[in-house]
Amino acid sequence: MINTKQFYDYLISKNLDFFAGVPDSLLKNLCACIKENSDSKHNIITANEGNAIAMACGYHMSSNKYGVVYMQNSGLGNAVNPLLSLADEDVYNIPMLLIIGWRGEPGKKDEPQHVKQGKLTLPLLETMGIEYMILDSNFQEQIDKCCQYMQETNKPIALVVRKDSFEDYNITKDKNNYILTREESLDTIIKELNDDDFIVSTTGKTSREIFELREKYGQEHSNDFLTVGSMGHTASIAFGLCINTNKNVYCIDGDGSFIMHMGGFAVIGQNPCDNFKYILINNGAHESVGGQPTVGFNIKIDEILKAVGFKEVYKATTEEEIKQAISKMKENSMEALIIYTKQGSRKDLGRPTTTPIENKKALMKKILK
Repeated sequence: MINTKQFYDYLISKNLDFFAGVPDSLLKNLCACIKENSDSKHNIITANEGNAIAMACGYHMSSNKYGVVYMQNSGLGNAVNPLLSLADEDVYNIPMLLIIGWRGEPGKKDEPQHVKQGKLTLPLLETMGIEYMILDSNFQEQIDKCCQYMQETNKPIALVVRKDSFEDYNITKDKNNYILTREESLDTIIKELNDDDFIVSTTGKTSREIFELREKYGQEHSNDFLTVGSMGHTASIAFGLCINTNKNVYCIDGDGSFIMHMGGFAVIGQNPCDNFKYILINNGAHESVGGQPTVGFNIKIDEILKAVGFKEVYKATTEEEIKQAISKMKENSMEALIIYTKQGSRKDLGRPTTTPIENKKALMKKILK
């Protein structure tokens, strides 16, 4: 394993001191180290990976230095456009160092949403013409080669990071004074819904907790679409589901997901569906990948939702407030609920035992009745 602080210090010694990106579970120790040792102007946790590429481009032009962009390999999907239409040598020819967590590496067990991403990570980089190295213990030599390459070519280059590459680097996570955990909030929500109400839940621990709550109460999973991957698109999936059914569809989102593709809400708000019910669980963190902070507690999400067309936005921090809000939302259209929670999840939290395709088929069978 690589000593995380030594890796960070070597980046700094090479004048690689501006970081931007979206946290990843494989990079959580590196992200924690960057957060603890870089000030807020030199470590920007962006809404999505494309934003980070663009920031690194602007940073380079104002400093003639190289930005460092960190992401999970799934984030390459958000980054392809600015990498090819902005940073590419045939356009503006802008260098940066990409640090990419390799989820779903072939031959290693991982979640379904990472399998195809893992297979295509290296071929995708090759197709885009981005040179890469797989990070190993000779990281100083690799970073030197990256710096030389960027200097000679003005092109992006990537370090691809395998699972367990970095040693543990623990910091105290940001805490808040909210009472409920996310799972307690979800428990309350599920108890308030009817058998003909449907849920579309965001990726990560939210969907895992919903699956386990259904198991706990002996309920079927056919009312739930447990989104895996495609972070930031949960609301659009739920909205699309609403168009051809009169059943209530509850989108259960997270603050990181909301922020990642916020523009989708402007479209949803201006094309209202009476049966679209939006619930955002805000714990101010990317908890599923290590607890790095979002700006969820620093922006007025309720006012954003109202500005794009939601008629009412409720706020809740207790079980009773959640119950009252859902009772109102059942009868009204284009209303939303923001639930403020603390971080934390069970250490024995499991994962869905059904495949994504089985999940989809069960939901379709029920909703098309």
